[in-house]
Amino acid sequence: MIERFYLKEFLTFKEADLEFHPGLVVFTGPSGSGKSILMRSILASVGLENVEAQICESSVSWSIDEERYGLQNEPINIFRHVKKEKTRYFINNQSTSKSSMESISSGYLRHLSLKDYSDFEPSALLSLLDERIGTHQPTHTLVLESHRSQYAQYKTLSDELNAIEEKEKNLAELKEFALYEITKIDAIKPCIGEDEELNQIKKQLSKKEKIETAITQAQAIFTHESHVSSALSLLEAESAFFDDAMNELRNLFESSMERLEELEDISVESVLDRIEQISELKRRYGSVEEALAYRDQKAHELESYESIEHSKGDLIKRITTLKGSLENSAKELSHVRLEALNTTLASLNGYLGMLYLREATLELAPCPLNATGSDKVLLGLSGTKLDKLSSGEFNRLRLALLALGVESMEGNGGVLMLDEIDANLSGEESMSVAKVLRHLSSRYQIFVISHQPQLTSMGQQHFLIYKEDESHVRELNDEERIEEIARIISGDSVSDEARGFARDLFERSKVIG
Repeated sequence: MIERFYLKEFLTFKEADLEFHPGLVVFTGPSGSGKSILMRSILASVGLENVEAQICESSVSWSIDEERYGLQNEPINIFRHVKKEKTRYFINNQSTSKSSMESISSGYLRHLSLKDYSDFEPSALLSLLDERIGTHQPTHTLVLESHRSQYAQYKTLSDELNAIEEKEKNLAELKEFALYEITKIDAIKPCIGEDEELNQIKKQLSKKEKIETAITQAQAIFTHESHVSSALSLLEAESAFFDDAMNELRNLFESSMERLEELEDISVESVLDRIEQISELKRRYGSVEEALAYRDQKAHELESYESIEHSKGDLIKRITTLKGSLENSAKELSHVRLEALNTTLASLNGYLGMLYLREATLELAPCPLNATGSDKVLLGLSGTKLDKLSSGEFNRLRLALLALGVESMEGNGGVLMLDEIDANLSGEESMSVAKVLRHLSSRYQIFVISHQPQLTSMGQQHFLIYKEDESHVRELNDEERIEEIARIISGDSVSDEARGFARDLFERSKVIG
């Protein structure tokens, strides 16, 4: 519910600070006093309208999905928008977007001002019927939950089968392509690190003759080795360093010459060709490692293609078994729904009669197998198509469906906002709407603007909007409520007769549940 609302600087309002209770909350006041402005401001405070108020704020008892919206819940969550140079939105002083605020609020608040056909959709009507059945037959709910679970599995397996069948259409091409890719890489047989080694060989081959000539010329140093040793001996100098250096040099020349001899059998052209093959792989796949990983991936795909027939046969068996089970549970659900349809229609027509509307028709029609069975519920209103109803008739029909839903509702239904739903109604029609709204107020917090004494008298909380130089709003006590109801009845010149009728309406509303 909305527990508190604060407004500052919007059109004719300088400031308003209101505390709300559960149940039916009525706003009244003379024409042009600012009732619709106030209603729009309440909607705007939770992101469901656009207004240019300096501050617009509501304190609500709604729960926020913290993970989804990145916001932290408080015992009472405060929704606020502030207008300075631009409008900014906050929840519990944490900055948020209007779209996030709207998304949260729309799960808890419905503004019944436009022709919203969602309540009349076959899926919504079926859900209403199932909820009614579930209050008396808990096994129906269990069967429905089991059916939904099995259908989710059936849908997953069916999607897998569709994917396999889609692959089958191009299976030959897919297998050919995978095999082609594998063969192309296998023909080269790249090794990790081979490219670095080949480039080293390339460098050595390019300098082979120069190295051989240089080593041959440098080996002349060894002809003077004995002379150096003799000189060091005569000088009585330590010769180990020279011997070690000459041995290291001799080993280096020998190993280098052996390496050069090995290169004799290597063709420069073959090395260059191999380098080009590896380079082409790297250009195509990024690296030798990635090329080998891609090859393994294609090999895995090839295996999967070859096992498709087996997978498909297994899937078909499982899908067939699940479909049979689903068809059985759908028949069971249909049977129970059909039995409950007449009592549901009788209850709905009871509300429609209260609201001075023609009787409705409800039909349980077949539809393709889905998560709720194989039924859809169709609503009709005798003699009139739904899209041809007047706004007043449309809203009263919607109220009747909401009232029907309350009979099986366990928790709180949230907030309903209605703008002059009793406009242009007779006194009897207005009282019927008032009684249905009072019935709904057991599960909903309802905000309504009214110009009729009947609905006004039914309010469990009553606010008067009036205008002097600016608009004001205040909650009325019982005596003030009676005076305001009398004003609605007779106009600004309130007669004793009007006060008597107002008091009678007000007292009678107290005994209505």
